[in-house]
Amino acid sequence: MRTCRRLGIRTVAVYSAADANARHVVEADEALLIGAAPAAESYLVGAAIIRAAQRSGAEAIHPGFGFLAENADFARACADAGLLFIGPSAAAIAAMGNKRAAKMQMAAAGVPIVPGYNGEAQDDATLTSEAERVGLPLMIKAAAGGGGKGMRLVHDLADFAPALASVQRESQAAFGAAEVILERAIIAPRHIEIQIFGDTHGNIIHLGERECSIQRRHQKIIEESPSLAVDAELRAAMGAAAIAAGRTIGYTNAGTVEFLLDAAHNFYFLEMNTRLQVEHPITEEVTGLDLVEWQIRVAEGAPLPLTQAQIQWHGHAIEARVYAEDVAQDFAPAVGPVLLWREPSGAGVRVESGIRSGDEVSVYYDPMLAKIIAHGPDRTTALRRLARALETTTLLGCTNNLAFLRRLVLHPAHIAGQISTAFLDQHGGDLGVGDGEQKAESIAHTANHEVAIENQVVEVRIRRETVHSARFLALVAATLVQWMDIGCSTTDGYWRNSPNAPTRFRYTLDDTPVEVRLHPANHEQPSTRVQWVAVSPSAMVAEGAVTWQVVDDHTLSMVFDDHRQTVIFARREADWWVQIRGVVVRFRSLALLPEPRRTVAEGGSLRAPMPGVVSAVLVEVGETVQAGTPLLRLEAMKMEHTIRAAGAGTVAALYCATGETVQADTILIALNDNDQ
Repeated sequence: MRTCRRLGIRTVAVYSAADANARHVVEADEALLIGAAPAAESYLVGAAIIRAAQRSGAEAIHPGFGFLAENADFARACADAGLLFIGPSAAAIAAMGNKRAAKMQMAAAGVPIVPGYNGEAQDDATLTSEAERVGLPLMIKAAAGGGGKGMRLVHDLADFAPALASVQRESQAAFGAAEVILERAIIAPRHIEIQIFGDTHGNIIHLGERECSIQRRHQKIIEESPSLAVDAELRAAMGAAAIAAGRTIGYTNAGTVEFLLDAAHNFYFLEMNTRLQVEHPITEEVTGLDLVEWQIRVAEGAPLPLTQAQIQWHGHAIEARVYAEDVAQDFAPAVGPVLLWREPSGAGVRVESGIRSGDEVSVYYDPMLAKIIAHGPDRTTALRRLARALETTTLLGCTNNLAFLRRLVLHPAHIAGQISTAFLDQHGGDLGVGDGEQKAESIAHTANHEVAIENQVVEVRIRRETVHSARFLALVAATLVQWMDIGCSTTDGYWRNSPNAPTRFRYTLDDTPVEVRLHPANHEQPSTRVQWVAVSPSAMVAEGAVTWQVVDDHTLSMVFDDHRQTVIFARREADWWVQIRGVVVRFRSLALLPEPRRTVAEGGSLRAPMPGVVSAVLVEVGETVQAGTPLLRLEAMKMEHTIRAAGAGTVAALYCATGETVQADTILIALNDNDQ
C-alpha cells in the first residue's frame, strides 16, 4: 500500500470477520468483507476475492505472501476475470507448486538437487521402501507445501510411519493435497536463497542472495544479506543456477530460488517460491530498489528497469521476525491482546508490521506480527542497530519473541557468523528455548562478551542484576500506577487508620507471591520509599527511595535511588506488563490468582496451551503413559502440535474428542500418578 500510494494507485483491502479492524483494512482506501474468520471461508476463497475486486472496480490483485499467492488456479481465475495478477503466470506457478515435479524439472535443467524420492507412487509400502533406499537422516516434505509447514525430520526408520502420517495430515489441511517427497537430510547446512526477477520481454536477472539459516520449525527467524558464506564467485554460480531455474519455466515477476549450502560450499536446489518473500526488505535495503514497484511495473508489461550488470549491493541488512509465540514452550504459538505496540526508530531501522495497539492476536492465522529490519554500511553496524531496535520495540499484552530475538542477535556465535539451520539445536539452551523465560533472561544478562569481526569489536555489556532490578522496578511502577489510580490514600482491600502506615500491594511474579509496600513521604508530591517483600518466606528483598513523573498513559519516568529510567507499562484488569531496558515482566494482582497448575505427580491435568482443534486423541482412559508419551494432537495457527505427558501416570479421564474446538487453558486430559 505504501508503494501504491507513492505511485498514485488506489488500494482496496479484503478482510475476514476476524480482521474487521486490522491495520491493512484501516490503511486501505476502501475495504470489503469476504467471509468468516477461518481462512478456508475467506482468504482462501478465490471467487470471493475476485467478486470483491469486481465490485470495487479494481484492475489488479496483489496476492501478498501467503494464502493464494502460489495458487495457479487463482492466478488463472484472475486472468479469466480480466484482472491483472501481480505475479508469475499460472503455468509457472503450477510448474513450481509441486515440489516433486519441480525437482524433476530442475534436475533436467542441470540444477543440482538433493538425493531423494520424487516419484508419483504415494502408497505407504513404496514410501517406506524409498525411505530405506534414500537413507537416514531423512526429511519428509509435503509436495505441495511451503513456509516450513508439512515437514518432519526422521532419524530412525521406526519413526517413519507416524511422521509420514503427520505430514500427510498437515499437508492435506494446509494445501489440500497429501503428496510427499523424501529427501536425504543434509545436516547443519546453510539456507541460501536467490532473488530473481523476470519480465515479459525475455529478460531475467538475480538480485543477490539472502542468508535464511536461523530457523525454528523450518520457518525463518533471522535473515540477512549478503551472506558471510557467499563470495563473489559462489554468488555468480548460485545466481546463474537460479536464473536457469527461472528460464526453464519462462518465469516472470518476482521469485525466489532456495538452495541448501553444505560445509564444502556445494549447493542444492531446495524449492522455488513463486511470489514475493516475507524477507524481501533486506534485498531492497542493500540494492536500494522497491521490489513491489518492480512487480507492478512488470505486471503492466514494462521491461526490467536494470540489467544484471547494473545491479549493485551496498552495505548489510538484517531482518528479525516478531512472532506471537512462547519461546520457553518450544515456540508454541500464542494468542492474546496487543495492549501496547510501539515501533522502534533510528538511522537504518525499518519496520513492517500488521498490528496496532488494541488488536487481538487470534488463532486463525500465522503468528507473525511484524518485521524489524536494520541496515548499515557493514554487518557490525547492522547488528548493533537491530539489537537496539529490538530493545526499544514495545509489544505488551501477548506473549512474543522480542527478548529472544535480541538474545539471538547478540549471541557470540551469531555475531561471529557461525550459523546454520542447526543453530537453535546447538544454542537453544543458551537462548532459553524450552527452559523458561526467567532462565533465558538470566543467561542473556551475564558477563561481557567481546567478539572480533573483521578487525572490529562488538561489545555486549549486560549486567547480571539487570533482570532482578527490572522485575523489582516493574512491580514498583505497577504499584505506583495502581496507587495513583486509587487516590494515593487507600489500600487494595483494607482500611488504614494511619496515613503514615505503608500502603500494601500484593502480586504474583513467576508464580511467587510478593508484596510491595509504599511509604509515602508526602501525599502531595510523587515521592515515596518502597519495599519489595517476599510473602513466603517473609524476607526483605529490596528497598529504596523512588520519585516519578507521568510521561503519558503508558510511560513513567522513574528515579530509583538516583537512577532515572523510563518505564513502559500496560494493564488489563489484574494483569500487568511492564518494560524496562528491553526486559518485559508480566505479573498479576494476588487477589485474582489463577488456579494452580498441578503436576502429574500431584494427580494433575493437562491443559490446552493455545486455542485450537483436536486433530487426534492418541490414548484411552486407563492407559499407562510415560514421560514424553504423545497424548493428543492439537491443530492451531496452521500447524499441528503434539501434546505429550510431562511424567509417568495413568489416563484418568478424557475431556475432549477428535474434531472438537478447545480454548486456551481448557482441561484436555487428567492423569493420575501410578504411585498413588
